Amino acid sequence: MESPLQITFRDMDPSAAIEERIREKATKLDTVYDRIMSCRVVIQAPHRHHHKGKLYNVHIDLTVPQGELIVSRDPKDNHAHEDVYVAIRDAFRAAERQLEDYARRQRGLVKTHETPQSLGKVTKLFPEEGYGIITTPDGVDVYFHRHSVVEDAFSKLEVGSEVRFVLSMGEKGPQASTVSIVGKHHPTR
Repeated sequence: MESPLQITFRDMDPSAAIEERIREKATKLDTVYDRIMSCRVVIQAPHRHHHKGKLYNVHIDLTVPQGELIVSRDPKDNHAHEDVYVAIRDAFRAAERQLEDYARRQRGLVKTHETPQSLGKVTKLFPEEGYGIITTPDGVDVYFHRHSVVEDAFSKLEVGSEVRFVLSMGEKGPQASTVSIVGKHHPTR
């Protein structure tokens, strides 16, 4: 970040712990897009009646080359934002998504509709935890979650099932999305 982070507290007392959390989240934004010129964060606890609780509002204003990205969430329907740390987390997640989109546009990258698929076999299944491991023909282990399996077919998978999937890199390594069972009763596309 070219200029220092600015943090403003409105309708609440400043907190060193909250400020530290914001600094951690802002540092993470720099890893998503390293050309952020400035970041201003406003945390506000609107006055509410005591029986309804306070819903925190977090406003983030990022200055980037050729523009400005603004995240401002209206917490009126999200009671999870009675916790200031949840409100901060949600606002910074939205800022990350906006920065990722902005960075892709800057690099000229666009989504393609044709996604290459890989083949592999399920080598480990953890049904209670809702995930498994696919091993590709070249020996790479790929994590997948039950929600990545199309047509809600996670319960039909067995160790040894042949599957087709889209490979991507997650935070902890290779992971599969759009997992479909390959076989005579299952479509291969």
